[in-house]
Amino acid sequence: MEGGSAFAQFIPLILIFAIMYFLLIRPQQRKLKAHRAMVENLRRGDQVITQGGLIGKVSKVKDDDEIEVELAANIKVRVVKSTVAQVISKTEPASDAPKA
Repeated sequence: MEGGSAFAQFIPLILIFAIMYFLLIRPQQRKLKAHRAMVENLRRGDQVITQGGLIGKVSKVKDDDEIEVELAANIKVRVVKSTVAQVISKTEPASDAPKA
């Protein structure tokens, strides 16, 4: 009988962990995955907001986890891709078909 009561004492602990997982950990993982996808899909012409609050247009996407953002005419800054907080407007991808 002692073994059964010891297991019964752990049931609330297990339930608390399960609730914490579904309320905190899982949504954070989804948010991180969505942010990673947004950063990977950045391209030239996208208007972005950085975590520092700067708003600008992506002028160049570099391969090494870095982008160049134009804040105003002829004012460009290098920004680490992961510090982009939000994409305000996306540009359409360039088509490969030649225009007639």
